[in-house]
Amino acid sequence: MRIGVALALSIAMTSTASAGGGFDIVIPGRPGVPVIINGIDASYTVVEGEWGLGQNNQVQPTIYGGRYIDPVPRVGHYYPSAGRMPGYGRLEIEPSANRRLPQPAESYHQSWSVHSAPLPAQSNVPVDPPAIIYAPQDDRRRPLPFPR
Repeated sequence: MRIGVALALSIAMTSTASAGGGFDIVIPGRPGVPVIINGIDASYTVVEGEWGLGQNNQVQPTIYGGRYIDPVPRVGHYYPSAGRMPGYGRLEIEPSANRRLPQPAESYHQSWSVHSAPLPAQSNVPVDPPAIIYAPQDDRRRPLPFPR
């Protein structure tokens, strides 16, 4: 009986140790935000490789599926000096030199200003200070906060 329990216990303990060498399915944490691994969109794909703190067997993961993401997107550029029309955008038509010009706009000028009223020079000393400043006298005796 003891041998059977020991055998079952050893089988149960070793099965969890061998469970770390499989593959992973990558599911993004937020919808619409891809998971990029080495320039490849690995969202909803199978990734195989050793990941974790103590696993330095394979540094490059193997990604089954996914699509390559260009780090610098290749967008169309328009250089006017090339003499070609842009692929999209507004159609600009250059007017002729001998066209009828519109009337010049009327003159318009408006200004705002703010200023304070002039005040005399100020200081911290009153204008006519008294000779002696009297402090209020309190003849009432207050009880002490703690009894003696």
